[in-house]
Amino acid sequence: MKVTLRQLHYFVALADAAHFGRAAARANVSQPALSLQIKELEAQLGVDLVDRLPRGVRLTRAGQEVLTRARRVLAEVDDLTQAIRWRDGLSGQLNLGVIPTVAPYLLPAALSRIRARDLSLELRVREAQTAQLVEGVRSGRLDAAIVALPVPDDGLVAHPLVEDRFVLAGSERRLAAYADALPDPASLRAGELLLLDEGHCLADQALEVCGLPGRGQVDLGASSLATLCGLVAAGFGLTLLPELALPVERAAAPDLGLLRFAGTEPARRLALARRDTSRDDGWVGDLTGLIEEAAQDVLSQARQICPPGA
Repeated sequence: MKVTLRQLHYFVALADAAHFGRAAARANVSQPALSLQIKELEAQLGVDLVDRLPRGVRLTRAGQEVLTRARRVLAEVDDLTQAIRWRDGLSGQLNLGVIPTVAPYLLPAALSRIRARDLSLELRVREAQTAQLVEGVRSGRLDAAIVALPVPDDGLVAHPLVEDRFVLAGSERRLAAYADALPDPASLRAGELLLLDEGHCLADQALEVCGLPGRGQVDLGASSLATLCGLVAAGFGLTLLPELALPVERAAAPDLGLLRFAGTEPARRLALARRDTSRDDGWVGDLTGLIEEAAQDVLSQARQICPPGA
């Protein structure tokens, strides 16, 4: 008997879940069946891949090496199936990931364009933080993901989409302090800056923009831009808000004040990331173009709400 793709799939599920029961549920198979396949894989390779613990499993050194190679093999197999699936361009099924600070603002416009191009296209969208999306693309669970540059993985290719500038958001009373001159990001006081939870790349970008050395100086805790906007509109500090979010968040909080920054406006750059081994038969260009078109439309609305130079 030889090593099978099923065994590799079950082993990766076990490594990710660190528990036989959870891995079986994730792989949609019974626990005894998954356990048997893992034992057979170990027998074929002649090594123990996991240490069986009272409350889970831990990979052995051999298991770590097999996991790296198993992920690579499964990704190559997925690329093979993807090459067939995308042979006619953007059609069939699309598994797309999006970071949370983009998803609610760009997806409605982007998905309507994607579906309009091919009504038979089956869309599956996952919203998650960058690290989870990168892993999803790398493992083949996602075809591509909309993330902010830089992409933290050498095995991915990034196709630039748009530049998304930051504006300063807060209550009109707090923003009145900048009535005589537009603010500079570096002039913001750490004590009044509200940002997202750790793990959100937007929080790290805001810290970098404002020249702040670490999170200890900043009040962190909100899980969404909507929460931040509600807080700062009520007078609880200031936040950096990407232009893509302006149409939605300003409509939800009409009292939210907005100011452009002086000089060159700070910005994040969004991109569509895919595996560097995945074949592009035109679907990447099609998808990138549709998303960029949707983003430019949203940004145009944002610049009417808060015009550049205002």
